[in-house]
Amino acid sequence: MYMATVVASTIADIMKARSSVRAYQKGKTIPKETLRGILELAGTAPSAWNLQHWKFIVVQNEERKQRLLPIAYGQKQVADASAVVIVLGDTQANKNAEKAYAGAVEAGYMTQEAKNTLFNNINQAYARGPELGVHEAIRNAAFAAMQFMLAAKSFGLDTCPMGGYDPVALRKELNIPERYTPILMMSLGYAEKPAHETGRFSVDDILVEETF
Repeated sequence: MYMATVVASTIADIMKARSSVRAYQKGKTIPKETLRGILELAGTAPSAWNLQHWKFIVVQNEERKQRLLPIAYGQKQVADASAVVIVLGDTQANKNAEKAYAGAVEAGYMTQEAKNTLFNNINQAYARGPELGVHEAIRNAAFAAMQFMLAAKSFGLDTCPMGGYDPVALRKELNIPERYTPILMMSLGYAEKPAHETGRFSVDDILVEETF
C-alpha cells in the first residue's frame, strides 16, 4: 500500500473542495508515491461483479502532452497540468474474472461451485452482444474516474474532467487497444489559482421522493 500526505480530513471536506481547475502551475512533477496513492484509492471503486472495468493512462511527458493538446481541441490545461489522465473502460471485462477472484475459494470466501456459477453468469451476460460490454465499461469506469478526482483532491492536487476530445485521434496517439474505450480525459496537477465558483442545485431541485 502506498502512503502519502492526505490534505483533506473528511470525505465531506474533499467533496466540497473539489472543483474543475483549468489553471495549473507549470513544470511541477507529481511524486511517484502520490500518483500511486491516488490510483490505489481510485481502484477501490465499486464495479459490477467486481470486474474492475478501468485502466488509467497517465501522460507526464511534455512532448506527448503537446501532441494531446490539439486532440483535446486546444484546452490549455492539457499542456499546463503536471499530467493528463485518460480513463479507459474495459469492454471485455469478463476476461478479468479469474484475476478478480483469484484465491477466493482457497480463502473460503466462496465455494468452487459458487465461483463456477458466477463465472458462467458473467460469460453468458457478455455473450449476448457487445452492447453490454460497452455499457458496463462506461458505467463502471465512471465510478473509478470520480474516485480518482476525489482522491487527487485529498492529496492536494486538482483535476478537470474533459469530454471534449477526438477519440479516434486519441486512440491512435496512445496506441489504445480496441478492447478499451476512452470515457474521460482529465488534467491533474497543482492549481495556479482556484476555480471560479459554480452554482449547485438545491436538494429540493434534485430530489424526487418515491416517484415522479
